[in-house]
Amino acid sequence: MHAFLEYLPLIVFFIVWKIAGIYWATGALIIASAIHLLSFVIRKQPIPKRQWVFFGLIAIFGGLTIFFQNDQFLKWKVTIINGLFASVLIISDTFFGKNLIKQLMGESLALPEKIWKKLNLSWAIFFALCAILNLYIAYNYSQEFWVNFKVFGLMGMTFVFAISTIFAIYKYLPQEESESPKDPK
Repeated sequence: MHAFLEYLPLIVFFIVWKIAGIYWATGALIIASAIHLLSFVIRKQPIPKRQWVFFGLIAIFGGLTIFFQNDQFLKWKVTIINGLFASVLIISDTFFGKNLIKQLMGESLALPEKIWKKLNLSWAIFFALCAILNLYIAYNYSQEFWVNFKVFGLMGMTFVFAISTIFAIYKYLPQEESESPKDPK
């Protein structure tokens, strides 16, 4: 359910974009993102910092998009978010010795430190590539192509990369004891 709520503003954006265009879709994205924050309050859960960051960027860049009637602001938001992710992963590990991927997944996985470093770096590179790819598509393709890339392409790329990560660390995952058939004597 949590994953659905995370993507609900994006789904709302896409549907409204198909019906009414980019500016109405941007307004709907801002409202749906605010409702997503409100859902944490209703469920009496703390709002994660990243949700505040997402909402802030959506409100600022979405507001600029609507005010100036220029979709370039909204297109930059995707690059800024992915660039922030990449930067935070690299800076926190390099300068503060905090591997955020390990902090996020470390309680449920016991991996060698070298593997945690590789995971952190690979996710940082992935986010940086998403940021660059978004800019390339935003400035070289139509708005329709960019919206489809934003909604389906980035989501699909993230899903594929997450699955690839699971395959990469599979050999380090704890294996369940297989039950051998008991010898009836």
